[in-house]
Amino acid sequence: TGATSRKPGLVETADGGTLFLDELGDVPLSMQVKLLRLIESGSYRRVGSVETRQANFRLVAATHKPLREMVARGEFRQDLYYRLSAFPIHLPALRERREDLPLLVETFLGQADARAPRCILTLAALARLEQHDWPGNVRELRNVLERARLYADDGVIRPEHLPDYLGLAAQSGGGVPLAVFTTAPDDAALRALVGEFRGTRRELAARLGMSERTLYRRLKALGLS
Repeated sequence: TGATSRKPGLVETADGGTLFLDELGDVPLSMQVKLLRLIESGSYRRVGSVETRQANFRLVAATHKPLREMVARGEFRQDLYYRLSAFPIHLPALRERREDLPLLVETFLGQADARAPRCILTLAALARLEQHDWPGNVRELRNVLERARLYADDGVIRPEHLPDYLGLAAQSGGGVPLAVFTTAPDDAALRALVGEFRGTRRELAARLGMSERTLYRRLKALGLS
């Protein structure tokens, strides 16, 4: 194996905790037998060892492949499938839950380097994201936002900062969620939103999740009322 010193493996490390197996549908049949034995008995052997050890862990597995169809084609073991599907959780594709886009966007933008200025998304840019079907799901969304951050020198992501394949930018109005931020936008974000919004002040306040009076006070302080 090339190992020159003892190092705890993933199963040993997960003892007393959770073992997460991603892309389970890609596990070859030869490895599925060993995986089934591990799940059934909790027993394993270290690499290069003949000693059988025990591990007590909670197993969580994920896959994007249709395991039931793979079982029918003989590409996935039936006994392993039924052992793993005790409590299945179906996560819809991102295109099926577009209402989650604002929260996902804010989460990803908030995970940036703490030393970098906070980046926000305009309503038009968000509407453009909503037009996309996201075949790459959440990973694709994260990559799009990371790229857009590089172009947004002032910390405001606009439609022109997004990839061309996302389609034409939508007009402010129909199809845009009621709120872009779970927290109130800062002054720079508010300036950008006011500059592109074509509705009434009441409609803008509703989209931002604040009262019209609060919005008026902030606009007045910025000289935008």
